[in-house]
Amino acid sequence: MNREMLMLVDAISREKNVERDVVFGAVESALAQATKKLYVGDVDIRVSLNRDTGAYETFRRWHVVPDDAGLQLPDQEILLFEAKEQIADIEVDEYIEETIESLPIGRIGAMAAKQVILQKIRDAEREMLLNDFMSRGDKIFVGTVKRMDKGDMIIESGRVEGRLRRNEMIPKENFRTGDRVRAMIMEVDLTLRGAPIVLSRSAPEFMTELFRNEVPEIEQGLLEIKSCARDPGSRAKIAVLSHDKRVDPIGTCVGVRGTRVNGVTNELAGERVDIVLWSEDPAQFVIGALAPANVSSIVVDEERHAMDVVVDEENLAIAIGRGGQNVRLASDLTGWKINILDAAESAEKQADEVGASRALFMEKLDVDEEIADLLIAEGFISLEQVAYVPLEEMLEIESFDEDTVNELRTRAKDALLTMEIANEENVQKVAQALNELDGLTPAMLAKLAENGVDTLDDLADLATDELTDITGQSAQEATQLIMAARAHWFTGDAVEQAS
Repeated sequence: MNREMLMLVDAISREKNVERDVVFGAVESALAQATKKLYVGDVDIRVSLNRDTGAYETFRRWHVVPDDAGLQLPDQEILLFEAKEQIADIEVDEYIEETIESLPIGRIGAMAAKQVILQKIRDAEREMLLNDFMSRGDKIFVGTVKRMDKGDMIIESGRVEGRLRRNEMIPKENFRTGDRVRAMIMEVDLTLRGAPIVLSRSAPEFMTELFRNEVPEIEQGLLEIKSCARDPGSRAKIAVLSHDKRVDPIGTCVGVRGTRVNGVTNELAGERVDIVLWSEDPAQFVIGALAPANVSSIVVDEERHAMDVVVDEENLAIAIGRGGQNVRLASDLTGWKINILDAAESAEKQADEVGASRALFMEKLDVDEEIADLLIAEGFISLEQVAYVPLEEMLEIESFDEDTVNELRTRAKDALLTMEIANEENVQKVAQALNELDGLTPAMLAKLAENGVDTLDDLADLATDELTDITGQSAQEATQLIMAARAHWFTGDAVEQAS
């Protein structure tokens, strides 16, 4: 039987034109898989096959893990202290092996063995083709439509196939079998049968790469695309920066008579592109991103990472865009939450904020309305400012002597301490599952607790705009957090909720 095994290996090696070692590896894997079926648990089996004689040995093995890690896979792992009882000098990540009875080839049958081996060979060939393709470093996949698979489009490039899912296509875009298609390579998923390269035509990265191909100055490092936001097939915005004062970033991306930007637009089914000058100043960046609307004034809220942008009546519709498209893309491009207001709304909001600050100072500092208004008039809007602004700055306020200033600062610090203690108590009330959710800071937990959001389900029930109003996150971050909180709905896992 050993001689027959060697003959089978040689025959497959010649037939498939692959190295004998690859075939031997497939045989070892097939024997290991067959042997595993004899055990109840998920054991780890290794088969070692002699390349000259065809004889083979079978081992059950255990992976050595740190003592404090615990056993995640009890049938495959062993703690370090237990392993050292068998091999004194063994280290973490090494293996302890025990010889077990080898499975006779006849048990799985010659044909079954050959089928398993051939499948392993096909997988090895497929992986080799993929590695060769990916080693070229291409970011854009260029191929022809081969077929449709459950709504996904399978695109062939040579002997390699990519999968363009329906939700990654540009809306209203239709391709037929044989049509040439370009798409962005997003990832390689070997679990996908037939077409393991996952593609996208709707991702912002695809537009960025198209501009890189159209504009040589980007590849040369003279220009840089800082960010991109898209409404696929309709409109997009990109932010560009020049690293050479002699190069106009917007004009260079547009090209002579619009040839460069038109090249991108034509590839993306007529998607209109706004090219925005990137700026280190967030306010200036947002103003540019809202073009073609003209901005009257802008107020930056660093804490909530949001901006109130005031425009006149004529520019209101332009700033918002059809269906909110312009402001939504500008927000995605800049990473800031943008609130568009007209002059009347801005005045009303400012009045509300002044009223809130006045009430805060009167309550927490125990002062009358006159003192509170005086602080507001001098630019103080929070207790932190009163408590920690330099003493000299507050002494410049007319009618405030040193004793008054020191008393106000002391009251502000006491009030902040009391509020901090209350926040900590609120955070402790939050359900453990919510407290351990990735992406939530202690400050966010305190704000959620203040608003009655104490459990995963409470968070999962929120809309994106409701969460951004509470935490001040961007819409994208808020959406990701809400989806993470909803994950247990779809897995069916029981999540303990604290009251």
